[in-house]
Amino acid sequence: MKIVLSRKGFDSQHGGVPSPIFPDGTAFSLPIPYSHSPTRFRDVRCRGGSLGPLVECLTKGRVREDERCHLDPDLDPAALEDRLPGWRPAFGQAASAQGHLARQGVGPGDLFLFFGSFRRVEPAADGGWRYVAGSPNVHRLFGWLQVAEVVAVRNENEIADARAARPWLSTHPHLHGAWPNNSTIYVSTRTLTIDGAQLAVRRGGGVFSNADGRLTLTAPEATSRSHWKLPGWFLPADGRPILSYHGKSPWRRDGPWVHVEKTAAPGQEFVCDVDGIPEAAAWLRGLFTGTEAA
Repeated sequence: MKIVLSRKGFDSQHGGVPSPIFPDGTAFSLPIPYSHSPTRFRDVRCRGGSLGPLVECLTKGRVREDERCHLDPDLDPAALEDRLPGWRPAFGQAASAQGHLARQGVGPGDLFLFFGSFRRVEPAADGGWRYVAGSPNVHRLFGWLQVAEVVAVRNENEIADARAARPWLSTHPHLHGAWPNNSTIYVSTRTLTIDGAQLAVRRGGGVFSNADGRLTLTAPEATSRSHWKLPGWFLPADGRPILSYHGKSPWRRDGPWVHVEKTAAPGQEFVCDVDGIPEAAAWLRGLFTGTEAA
């Protein structure tokens, strides 16, 4: 199995602000703006209501609720109303990031763990939301997708075929607008399997529903969100990097943990082949069994 740490959601370049962690510890990854999408921010459901007002609050009106957004990865069945029968979580990638996934051989059975930039928020006096003063901007995991199939959507014919075979995929942003000629959609499995064992009541794709400390990648003492604290098995062995793009990163052992003091930038897809590393399967099982997942 390969694990892919995949960066998604609002950041300083796209959207301009971090995604929110709410007072109850739950988090929501804000999808970036994308003008060709059929989905608008106001269409996306968040905490029982529309995402639109929240986006306008946190961006101070720079991003409007009627703007179109790139809901990708699309992991939560409740994120949009009127899902078509057969809907499954899906994630699209293209250009150099997809080229990296292809070269690394990412495919069926592999597991995406999605992370992004997050910061705590609190209710504002006007009834909206604001960031908690002094709260750190951290990288944390927010969702997952285990790959069942890899769907090429590189041209009009393949896009038409994808829509015909999977009508529920018709709103996915990689079926709208112009994309590089390696555009690809990863469709989730129906259940989550780790090291040959199916995890009870875990779907093949979804969003974590709390803020368990194990979901945070940024080290607690870090002054930069790109300084990560990871399980020790991530440490490169015999000169071979475990995590792609990080062979020359400044790694530092810290007891059972390892620090990577600056993750690769900008960085979208970091691939880790964990075959033969039993500690990795144990970490994943703990991640899912030790945190609530929707």
